[in-house]
Amino acid sequence: MPAVRGYEAEPCHSITGEVGVGFRGAVGVLRPGLVLAVDGPVAVDWVAVTAGIRDALAARDITAKQIDMREHFAAWQDILDLTASAVLEDDPDFAPLSRAGLADFFTGLPEPAAADGTVTVVFGPGAALVPYDRLWYADLPKRYAEAGITGGTGRNLGQPAGTGAGTTRRLFYIDWPVLDRHRDTLVDDVDLWLDTQDTQDTLDTKGGIQDPQAPTWLTGPALRDALAGLAGRPFRTRPTFNTTSWGGHWAQEQLGFNREAANTALGYELIAPESGILVGTPEGPRVEVPLQALVAMHPEAVLGESVHATFGTSFPIRFDYLDTVGGGNLSVHCHPRSDYMRRVFGWPYTQHETYYMMVGGPGRQVFLGLREDADLGAFRREADRAVHDGVPFDIERYVQTFPAERHQLFLIPGGTPHGSGEGNVVLEISATPYLYSLRFYDWLRRDREGRQRPVHVGHAFENLDPARSGEAVARDLVQRPRSLRSGDRWHEDLIGRLPEMFFEVRRLELAPDAVVDDDTDGRFHVVNVVEGDGILLETSGGHGFELAYAETLTVPASVGAYRVRALGARPVRYVKALVR
Repeated sequence: MPAVRGYEAEPCHSITGEVGVGFRGAVGVLRPGLVLAVDGPVAVDWVAVTAGIRDALAARDITAKQIDMREHFAAWQDILDLTASAVLEDDPDFAPLSRAGLADFFTGLPEPAAADGTVTVVFGPGAALVPYDRLWYADLPKRYAEAGITGGTGRNLGQPAGTGAGTTRRLFYIDWPVLDRHRDTLVDDVDLWLDTQDTQDTLDTKGGIQDPQAPTWLTGPALRDALAGLAGRPFRTRPTFNTTSWGGHWAQEQLGFNREAANTALGYELIAPESGILVGTPEGPRVEVPLQALVAMHPEAVLGESVHATFGTSFPIRFDYLDTVGGGNLSVHCHPRSDYMRRVFGWPYTQHETYYMMVGGPGRQVFLGLREDADLGAFRREADRAVHDGVPFDIERYVQTFPAERHQLFLIPGGTPHGSGEGNVVLEISATPYLYSLRFYDWLRRDREGRQRPVHVGHAFENLDPARSGEAVARDLVQRPRSLRSGDRWHEDLIGRLPEMFFEVRRLELAPDAVVDDDTDGRFHVVNVVEGDGILLETSGGHGFELAYAETLTVPASVGAYRVRALGARPVRYVKALVR
């Protein structure tokens, strides 16, 4: 039996292709007379990247001529006009998802010409739009861009210096959709994929300033081989934790994550628009590649044919943690109803959620659904007064609470008011859209700058579903397990399903060393160990993956049959989510 291990904060997947390190190795295949396009997102430290390329070429007595794509952006006002929308025009927090193409952000593209004795380097977002001989992609995980914007140092796509600070509104709803679509079209053609995290000094995840000349990289063939391999075996995405004003300390104390941070409020286990996958060797250099690039390259293998037909290349389920142990109550909020999500925000499917209680207990609670006697007019008036006049009110006059019992699943369809109370750890198993928490009330909390945190009373009440009230909440949204199948010292229960929610949640309970056979049956599974020491998941294709407590694993549809064995001396519980 494999030894039981603890939570792994940086899971790495072994690949056959070599991971390179540093610019000197990267430029080894370049020859004078080439045009090199180096594309990538705004947040990349382009000064460090281009300096590294220039110096590495100079060491080979090759001159680099550099062309900065950012000098060819359209005027900022033209970009603002391009991405404006009559819907949510004056909204400070939300915007419809942009459908613009990256080429639309430029007025005339440079026309680089090959020069004898010189490598012409065209760099920056959109570099692949110009004619080139070789294409590199310099990537940087999205958490860096968000940290730069919230820290006041980052700018948005096409935004010149001197035009104020960048905003998360543009980053989330305009920049990221535009840049993601552009990147996904390039993966087939990339000659070199650069992970530029080690060129950054704005957000250091390893505890010290890194060598700005030491990015890691994969050749294009190695990248595509790695993605093809991941599409056929179980994988973990790299987890990250963010801090917020309500955040707790469970992940720091129990998982050993971000001990130096103020708290570990939001734990992103699997959120497709942001998650990355580490490939390489556990003790050697590694490259982080976006989960979305994997799905874009191999949608049917990862999602399954029927899921791909419905959701395209959007990975539709997410797993994350809400940690309030030693923190505070979450806001009471809801998520958009389906029509509103499509019509106003531009997502084809909405943010249905579930809360699985990893940690709870006596005195802990979950806010869920309206009271039977809730006066919605009074609720709206009090919510408005809290926002505009700073007057607190008792949210429990309008919203029900339920005991936060460990291992209870709460279902939260769009339009349902909800929130986790203090002292809980919620495993949120939900639809992938994750940026649409429409707050009714946030306890008059302030952000780091002393400003009241955004509350979205108008959006929230437009989406409030009055049918989610009274006894119907306990009946429909606080379901009891229903047996699906059982075997020798194990059983599988359905713990959450609603007609309007496209995914369901199951739980398997295994006695020590018990074994259960399963099958993706043409659609991916996502599993998480919620109690016990862990599981060993083995596929019919010969891949094995050990999963410890609180870790999340994606099992691509292409895996087919697999077997799970309980590890350790204690019973094990794990949850499994799948598209119905």
